[in-house]
Amino acid sequence: MDVLKHKCFLEELLFWTIKYEFPQKMVTFLLNMLPDQDYKIAFTKTFVQHYAFIMKTLKKSHESDTMSNRIVHISVQLFSNEELARQVTEECQLLDIMVTVLLYMMESCLIKSELQDEENSLHVVVNCGEALLKNNTYWPLVSDFINILSHQSVAKKFLEDHGLLVTWMNFVSFFQGMNLNKRELNEHVEFESQTYYAAFAAELEACAQPMWGLLSHCKVRETQEYTRNVVRYCLEALQDWFDAINFVDEPAPNQVTFHLPLHRYFAMFLSKAVKCQELDLDTILPDQEMLMKLMIHPLQIQASLSEIHSNMWVRNGLQIKGQAMTYVQSHFCNSMIDPDIYLLQVCASRLDPDYFISSVFERFKVVDLLTMASQHQNTVLDSEHERSMLEGALTFLVLLLSLRLHLGMTDDEILRAEMVAQLCMNDRTHSSLLDLIPENPNPKSGIIPGSLSFESVLSAVADFKAPVFEPGGSMQQGMYTPKAEVWDKEFDPVMVILRTVYRRDVQSAMDRYTAFLKQSGKFPGNPWPPYKKRTPLHPSYKGLIKLLHCKTLHIVLFTLLYKILMDHQNLSEHVLCMVLYLIELGLENSPEQESDEEESAGGQERCHDSWFPGSNLVSNMRHFINYVRVRVPETAPEVKREPPASTSSDGLTSSQNSRRKSLQRENSGTAQVFSLVAERRKKFQEIINRNSSEANQVVRPKTSMKWSAPGATPQLTTAILEVKESILSLLIKLHHKLSGKQNSYYPPWLDDVDVLIHPEIPRYSHGDGMTAVERILLKAAIQSRLNKRIIEEICRKVTPPVPPKKISSAEKKTLDKEERRQKARERQQKLLAEFASRQKSFMETAMDVESPDADIAMEIATSEQHVSEAIYDCVICGQSGPSTEDRPTGLVVLLQASSVLGQCRNSTEPKKLPTTEEEQIYPWDTCAALHDVRLTTLQRYFKDSSCLQAVSIGWEGGVYVQTCGHTLHIDCHKSYMESLRNDQVLQGFSVDKGEFTCPLCRQFANSVLPCYPGNNVERSLWQSHSNKCMRDLVQEVEDLQEQLGTFPVSISSETNLSKEMESVMKDIKSTTQKKYTDYSKTSGSPDNDFLFMYSVARTNLELELVHRGGNLCSGGASTAGKRSCLNQLFHVLAMHMRLYSIDSAYNPWRKLTQLMQDKNSELISEELPEVPVLYRDVSSLLLIQILTMPQPLHKEHFTCIIKVLFTLLYTQALAALSVKCSAEDRMTWKESGALKKNTSSGEKSWEVLLGHVVSELSKGKIYEEGETEELTVVNPDSVECYLQQFCLPFLRITSLLQHHLFGGDLPSCQEDEEFTVLASCLGLLPSFQSSHQFTSASCLDWPVPAFDMISQWCSELASFADRHPDQVKALLIQEPKWDLPRLLQLPENYNTIFQYYHRKTCTVCTKVPKDPAVCLVCGTFVCLKGLCCKQQSYCECVLHSQNCGAGTGIFLLINASVIIIIRGHRFCLWGSVYLDAHGEEDRDLRRGKPLYICKERYKVLEQQWVSHTFDHINKRWGPHYNGL
Repeated sequence: MDVLKHKCFLEELLFWTIKYEFPQKMVTFLLNMLPDQDYKIAFTKTFVQHYAFIMKTLKKSHESDTMSNRIVHISVQLFSNEELARQVTEECQLLDIMVTVLLYMMESCLIKSELQDEENSLHVVVNCGEALLKNNTYWPLVSDFINILSHQSVAKKFLEDHGLLVTWMNFVSFFQGMNLNKRELNEHVEFESQTYYAAFAAELEACAQPMWGLLSHCKVRETQEYTRNVVRYCLEALQDWFDAINFVDEPAPNQVTFHLPLHRYFAMFLSKAVKCQELDLDTILPDQEMLMKLMIHPLQIQASLSEIHSNMWVRNGLQIKGQAMTYVQSHFCNSMIDPDIYLLQVCASRLDPDYFISSVFERFKVVDLLTMASQHQNTVLDSEHERSMLEGALTFLVLLLSLRLHLGMTDDEILRAEMVAQLCMNDRTHSSLLDLIPENPNPKSGIIPGSLSFESVLSAVADFKAPVFEPGGSMQQGMYTPKAEVWDKEFDPVMVILRTVYRRDVQSAMDRYTAFLKQSGKFPGNPWPPYKKRTPLHPSYKGLIKLLHCKTLHIVLFTLLYKILMDHQNLSEHVLCMVLYLIELGLENSPEQESDEEESAGGQERCHDSWFPGSNLVSNMRHFINYVRVRVPETAPEVKREPPASTSSDGLTSSQNSRRKSLQRENSGTAQVFSLVAERRKKFQEIINRNSSEANQVVRPKTSMKWSAPGATPQLTTAILEVKESILSLLIKLHHKLSGKQNSYYPPWLDDVDVLIHPEIPRYSHGDGMTAVERILLKAAIQSRLNKRIIEEICRKVTPPVPPKKISSAEKKTLDKEERRQKARERQQKLLAEFASRQKSFMETAMDVESPDADIAMEIATSEQHVSEAIYDCVICGQSGPSTEDRPTGLVVLLQASSVLGQCRNSTEPKKLPTTEEEQIYPWDTCAALHDVRLTTLQRYFKDSSCLQAVSIGWEGGVYVQTCGHTLHIDCHKSYMESLRNDQVLQGFSVDKGEFTCPLCRQFANSVLPCYPGNNVERSLWQSHSNKCMRDLVQEVEDLQEQLGTFPVSISSETNLSKEMESVMKDIKSTTQKKYTDYSKTSGSPDNDFLFMYSVARTNLELELVHRGGNLCSGGASTAGKRSCLNQLFHVLAMHMRLYSIDSAYNPWRKLTQLMQDKNSELISEELPEVPVLYRDVSSLLLIQILTMPQPLHKEHFTCIIKVLFTLLYTQALAALSVKCSAEDRMTWKESGALKKNTSSGEKSWEVLLGHVVSELSKGKIYEEGETEELTVVNPDSVECYLQQFCLPFLRITSLLQHHLFGGDLPSCQEDEEFTVLASCLGLLPSFQSSHQFTSASCLDWPVPAFDMISQWCSELASFADRHPDQVKALLIQEPKWDLPRLLQLPENYNTIFQYYHRKTCTVCTKVPKDPAVCLVCGTFVCLKGLCCKQQSYCECVLHSQNCGAGTGIFLLINASVIIIIRGHRFCLWGSVYLDAHGEEDRDLRRGKPLYICKERYKVLEQQWVSHTFDHINKRWGPHYNGL
């Protein structure tokens, strides 16, 4: 590297810029002047001149990441311009500089290679543990190099320059054999090195990407010369490498490197030469010896993959599995495994097939297994690994012979095959498919081949499944799933095996294939992988077919078929499957010249020392092999038998291996015995002798068998085995064996000759082993008349050929085994079915939290109704029994504060999320706001204690109680909590806060609600309508209320039950914040508690109503069925309500049922008056009345209370109506009412009553204030309708309450008859008349004369009006009609939200927040994790969740498009409701696709919010420590 000499200021500037590691301001300054053309050229030349200095500085830098980015920031501006790059290349030797700089850079971290010959190796490789590689420090330089190679003119210079190519191959060879793995045989490695990440990244970035860049310029015939150059220097580098590592013919055992970039350069340029440049392959291939060497290391990798998956490398730790997976992973496979397999295919097509096949089995260490003997000794492999290694070897051969990725497929066919393989493993999202389809890894090499057709291929092979929401709560993305015809015709198990990173994906593909066949009715059982026809081979690779037609392979196939038939150990269905696949491949690709001469008889004599007469599979299939000589351990069963007199000389040994004619060492006289490995060595020797002139080279092949400890070989002896089978007869017997029946195979052409003419029969394309055998036999028969005849002959011998006795018993054994297996399978099926049905019934009872509107009437609830005493099962100790005072049982409940009700609005149109400054949302019209205003107004004018009984609270921060329906003993629960406390496992909940999961269904819970002893439901008086008159009942109710303090469970004696009831009451109170329970002016007043307790009941009833859709038309049992806990909740509340006595003077019951005498007394008193009866909320009164009565309540008293309250409600409706209509209307009503007043049914006619109300209220100043909104048409029908609508909410709440307290289903009805149905259900309608003459007034039942009562109630208002005339009307008109709670409506396109909010400033600090979010309930803009808005260690989102949702917040994170839920002290990521055109989320907006609202998902979110099921459905919760 030359010394820098600076001649101008620019050079000096750049020098110091580099010295100080590219300060940002300098970079910007230097880049800003680039528009000046002269400067640009001068600067580029200076940059190139300093390139080596840049490299040195980069290597020393501590902030190499930042520096790298800044270097590339500059260089990408300079080198992306082709004209400039060419100029600098010519004038400043840019290519030389770059390659040299890269070479120098890597030279600093080289170590001696330990591959092959550890002592004498001269090869050096990069050390992957060095920072340079670990931190990818080289990438800016490599990326510049890739960048300039993308220009045709520059690449051309590179490919023509021999010196450069030599240097570059030298650079690549530094990576050849890096990160060598040595198999640990004894101890597990202490430290698992993770250097393999660096190694794979380095090969991909520094070797493969430049290679793909160069390949992109070798696309046409004219570029043949370039390919020749690269191949030539590549081979030279490889030859140097073989010499440096001292490689002869055997790879060193127990070593593997996954990095062979030189092999891959060679392979990829060969492939390109044949595919695009029409080069003759043989002109650029090296000699046989070189090919033999070339195949060794890639083959070693394939065998090692199999070893790793067989757990033979387990002591090397997980990282070795990681390497095996990365090697085939989608970003690496087409630069690693694909070129390796292609190279092996090229070698196989040019080398001797017998040599190649025996090499494969030797590399996979299974040669010893391939013996006909039932026992064998394997010196190189433990028996537990034999099976999977044999499977590996056969699978590799199938891959080698089936793959056509580089052997003739077009780019579009490849894309289609890749896509089908990925889709068959699993349904895929669009983005993951894009990611999984291997593409050219060089970003600069232009479009991916076929990238234009990605969408068209996708639509051809797959159907889109829209995103759905699974019941388990997991969100589905939009998925692509293979079309039926793809499964039928294109499913290719070979491609799937090649592309699977995890072995389980192969199984997954097979399972999906099985499911498709079952569903489409094509095949019911367990199918085998289908055989798929291959693309024709490119003529250059025809030699590959020879592998299928060589004796060695046929011997292996024959032996394996025989072993499988004889049930030898270590064989599997997979082995058989692959054997049949290979036979079928051979039949499909048979050489043309199959001769049908009748030479089978003479043939046998001629080939008396070998197994098969020729090398053609078609004729070898019918060749009978009578006797085989085997080498077996002396203990083997075969030894006992005397050889027959006429021993045929077919010998097969397994001395070191198994296989073929006879070993020179053994002069047994009959046959030259012959071993696979010896044969292979001999071939190798011949080739070397042919190729080399030096005599001393002959000595090279030393038997490198140092790993088969010589002393370990056991005594072997020769035995002769009677076989008398051919491949065809073995296949037919296998068919019998697979079917479990004798003579199950019958040649199909005997019935239907057409089979031979049109063999493509769909019935053979899918099926199991028997189908495969039938298909093969049919193909064999079609290919040769002789085969056809022999198959028929074998089948004609109805009695199976008589084998030695041993076999028949073995076969019998297999039959028995099959039968036993079948029975076991049936038993298992039965058990599984039973288990599934149990599970199903459990799921139905326990898990129905997903949709509150799945009307499930629980059988359990109904069956319990007839028992005198409720029996509960404890899910912890499993005992059943009643709940008693000493040992109470409780329901597992989740208490949560809820403001959902407060979000109801009185408009049916949901509010939109604001996306402009104009669209702000003000929460004035929400239910919570209006109730708040009402209470405050009442408190201004009336006595506090009375105000707190005139309304309900809990619209915001009310406590909602839900249960999964499981019960447990409270003492069991306490010990359960203790065990959770001691459990150190990290739980998603906080045990200290009382949280736990139900021991049975794992639903989230935080308290236990005691069950009241005795019968749940008081039923005896349900049917019989009581005969007592109204007046008696009213009196009884009053008397019962007087007995306050007495309670069936006496408070005086503290029992366990009452203690638990108190503690659960504390829990309920502490569930919500203080501000939601404290409404009285004097804090801590008992009235507060009183109000809070009956409001809890109100909240739960109102929420149940909301879950039913806001009305009771659907009827049925409570949707929650067994999961409703209102009954138990009522008992707990009632017990506590009765601790507060109501002074009898103020008991509202009296005001409702008696005429008071002294009206004036209260006006004199100083304090504020009580709230007039007409201003009180009737539903609240109902709950107060019921909860202060002794429990259990009698049905007749309940009905009595309802009747009395209905009269008040009706009067309120009339008063509100009278205020709403105009003065003329009022006069009309007043007069018409007065006329009918004295008729018999006066008290039950709304006209009369309305007239009376108007005349009574006119006494005060009520109507004097200005006109209010008028009811447009005041005809009798609209009045009736108004009155019914006014009364309906009360009737609904009351019906629900009655249903929970007394059981009985709710009747279902149409919406227009809801009023009449509910009224009759509640016993307000004495007899149900036909509806046309029905009026709501007919439900009235006055305890005292109506007109007197009304006058008394109205006079209270009149006296109030005298003092505060402005407030009278406002308080009278209550807004009864609320729409269901809804989340804000979101815009269709996410961009609308993003553009408005991501620039919006925080109201506190006026900066744009880093993580903006918006509340989907009220539209408030908040800063997630923003410190500016933090108050007393609470961040804004957490604070807002408490203020807006009483602890539940739903926020859309603007910059991530996801929704987070905050629930109390926990939070979870819910998912996104915005999906792209392919139905996928884009979390963190990484992919930058346009997103559109998914209405289904948003509905699900809203549904979970309304039904309070976030805790149950979303699984991944974590604590937020108030930091959100």
